Amino acid sequence: MKYQFMIGGALLGATISCGAQVVASHASTIANDPAAATAPIVSASTASAQVSGKPVARVNGAVLTDRDLVREMQAIFPYAQMHNGVPKSMEPEMRQGALEMIIFEELLYQEALRRKLTISPERTKRAEADFRKQFSSEQELNQVLQAEVHGSRQLMRDKIRRSLLIEDLLKSDVTAKAKVSDLEARAYYNRNPKKFQHPEMFSIQTISIIPPENANPEVVKEARKRAEDALKQAKATKNYQEFGMVAERFSDDDWHVNMGDRKAVDREKLPPPIVKAALAMKPGQVSDLIQLGSAYTLFRLNAHIPAGTASFAEVKPKLVPDLQKAKNEQLRTDLNKKLRKTAKIEVL
Repeated sequence: MKYQFMIGGALLGATISCGAQVVASHASTIANDPAAATAPIVSASTASAQVSGKPVARVNGAVLTDRDLVREMQAIFPYAQMHNGVPKSMEPEMRQGALEMIIFEELLYQEALRRKLTISPERTKRAEADFRKQFSSEQELNQVLQAEVHGSRQLMRDKIRRSLLIEDLLKSDVTAKAKVSDLEARAYYNRNPKKFQHPEMFSIQTISIIPPENANPEVVKEARKRAEDALKQAKATKNYQEFGMVAERFSDDDWHVNMGDRKAVDREKLPPPIVKAALAMKPGQVSDLIQLGSAYTLFRLNAHIPAGTASFAEVKPKLVPDLQKAKNEQLRTDLNKKLRKTAKIEVL
C-alpha cells in the first residue's frame, strides 16, 4: 500500500481506503496515554489558516482540534492554496462535513482499540519507510519532525499506527462487506428492468461551422466555404479516428475537443433534419451538409440503436461498481450511526 504524509509542506497521513486519514493531533482517553498527545501534524497551508490547536469537539473525552478540522477541509478541497483558502460560500458546509469526518475517524480508532486490533511491527516499519522516502535527506525529515511532533519518531509511528487501525476497521466492516457478486448484480438487474430501458438513439460525431450572430454576407460566405471544405475531408475519412481529426480541425461546436463524438443521443433530442438523414444512412457513413439556422452541420453515423432494454452483459461493467459504491456508502453510514449511538460527542 502506498502512503503519503503531509507534514509542513509534505503530507503526513496514510492514503488509505474509504478516505480515513492520519488526522489526530490529540490524546485519546481510551488509550489513556498522556504521551500520545502530539503537536499538530499539518501542511504549510494549514499554518496559514491561523489555527491554534483549540478544541472543536470531544469524542468520549478525546479532544479534536481546529488543526484536525482544517486538515480535513484541505483533504476535501485540496486546491485551497491556489484559491487563497476555501471559498466563503462553501466554507460552512465544508466545515460541517470535515467535522463529521474527523469525529467518525476518531470513533473508528476508538472502536479498533476496543476490539484490540493490532498492527504488526513489520507493517508499521514498511509504512514508516514509505514515509521517509518522501524526504530528500535525513536533515529535512528531522526538521519536519522537530517542528510538528517535537522530533519524536515514536509519535510519528503512533500516527501511522492510528491510520492503519482505522483502515483495517473500515476494511473489515465496510469494504469487505460491500463487495457485490455477479449473482447480486443480476438480481438487481432483474428487479429493476425499467432502469435499463433506453429510447431509440443515434451514436454520432458532428462537425459544425457556426458563423457569429448577425454576421455580414462575406462572413457567412466564408463559413459556407469552410463547411464545404470540412465536408470534402470528412467524406474521405475511413474510420472514427480520421473523422475525429477533421472535427478537431474544423468544428466550432463544443464536441470538437472530443473528436466530435456526441456518444449516443436520444432521437427526440436531435433536430428533425439530423434524424431524417440518419435514418437513411448506414453506420460508418458521413452525411451531406445540413443547414440548421445559420450553422452548417455534418455528421458521421457510428450506430443506430433501436429502443429497447440493455442486456445484463452491457450494463454489468458499470452496474457492479455503482452497486458497490452505494453499498459501501450505506455501510459507512450505518457504522457511523452505530458507533455514535453509544458515544459521548461534544461539539465545542
